[in-house]
Amino acid sequence: MKVIICGAGQVGWQIARHLSGELNDVTVVDSNADLVRRAADSLDVQGIAGFASYPDVLDRAGARDADMIIAATHSDEVNMVTCQVAHSVFGIQRKIARLRSQSYLDVMYSDLYRREHMPIDVVISPEREVAAAAMQRLSAPAAFDTETFMGGKAQLLGITLEEDCPVVNTPLRQLTDLFSTLRSVVVGVRREGRLFVAKSGDQLFVGDSIYILCHGDDVSRTLEVFGKTQKKQERVVIVGGGNVGLAVAKALEAGEGRIRAKVIERDRKIAEAAAEALERTIVLMGDGLDAGLLSEAGISRADAMLAVTDDDKTNMLVAVRAKAEGCSLAIALINDPTLVPLMEPLGIDAYINPRATTVSSILRHIRHGRVRQVYSIGDAEAEVIEAEILSTSPMAGQRLRDINFPEGVIVGAVLKGDEMLRPSGSTRIEAKDIVAIFAMTEDVPEVERLLQVSIDFF
Repeated sequence: MKVIICGAGQVGWQIARHLSGELNDVTVVDSNADLVRRAADSLDVQGIAGFASYPDVLDRAGARDADMIIAATHSDEVNMVTCQVAHSVFGIQRKIARLRSQSYLDVMYSDLYRREHMPIDVVISPEREVAAAAMQRLSAPAAFDTETFMGGKAQLLGITLEEDCPVVNTPLRQLTDLFSTLRSVVVGVRREGRLFVAKSGDQLFVGDSIYILCHGDDVSRTLEVFGKTQKKQERVVIVGGGNVGLAVAKALEAGEGRIRAKVIERDRKIAEAAAEALERTIVLMGDGLDAGLLSEAGISRADAMLAVTDDDKTNMLVAVRAKAEGCSLAIALINDPTLVPLMEPLGIDAYINPRATTVSSILRHIRHGRVRQVYSIGDAEAEVIEAEILSTSPMAGQRLRDINFPEGVIVGAVLKGDEMLRPSGSTRIEAKDIVAIFAMTEDVPEVERLLQVSIDFF
């Protein structure tokens, strides 16, 4: 498959890495020649420096015989025009655009993206994706990281083990015997800053941060096994009333639970717009770092605080202050993955990575059956890969114990038809099965080889 990716920032680079690793013909276009050079040097891709919306630039990128174009530059308008040029001039069949402005995303104007108008097949909104991720975090407050797989049948939980965890110092193989009906697998462990794949002989210790893949119906029981209780969310404080904060507040208002939310926003115009758009939510204007304002918002009695301003450091400091004031759950929006290791020392409960969320969303829309979803762990240290097993895969027809996985790889869940199984060594992987694989980054290429398909498949 021949793909043109417009925009060589973090999102474009990650998508290019995944698609080129699957032996697709990938060309990256960006007006920043340094970013293009970085992608071309570090990935198996071609690079073109120039404005993605210019027909001659797309022509040089091979648009005449491209199968797909992904417009992920920083400008909504450039992304839209790029898709229009790709359609009108070059007849590219599949066009994906990342759009941020809420005006472009209003359902009232959805006819804009029909083929006879602005021909965009898939519109990705980072703000909406992040808002959905924030709602997911709030639904599992005991976890510092969550993501759903297999259409909601499987869930990834990131949990930090504390003194009251009943299963510390217990080998993982014994957990399987103790909780034989529990459909969950510990796939990764972070200990003293180092992330590694969990093996059956490993023990868990206080202070470990673990990643678990479990059945969607077994989330509550899994959390209980590891010493966590699910506390009902009734009061939430949101710091940041922009697109993300507003989307979360609207979702909370529309939800079944009667959650009372308060929004803090320092910009008067944004605060006024949020107040007009919300019905039951109180909007306070001021600095989220102001202790007096946080107190007025009831931070000490809040069940959760969500810091979603456009500044990472502000989000982190607000989360630290909220915890100091007595808030039980503090979640911060973090764009810079190098800041993630600071979460635990600072006592911040959970974080949301917008880039990882956006990349995962785009990949979900462009996969051709094999890899259906990719979720990045930490600072790109590991990935959870959801994939369909095709008949040409070396895994098809094999029992898990007979597949030569690298050290840094473990299968955490298997979906056969509508039934999600907890995998064991005797589980046989068949064509059309869906698997969720936890893999350290250095072992991802080998996982891709094990999932490979013949080139004719595309």
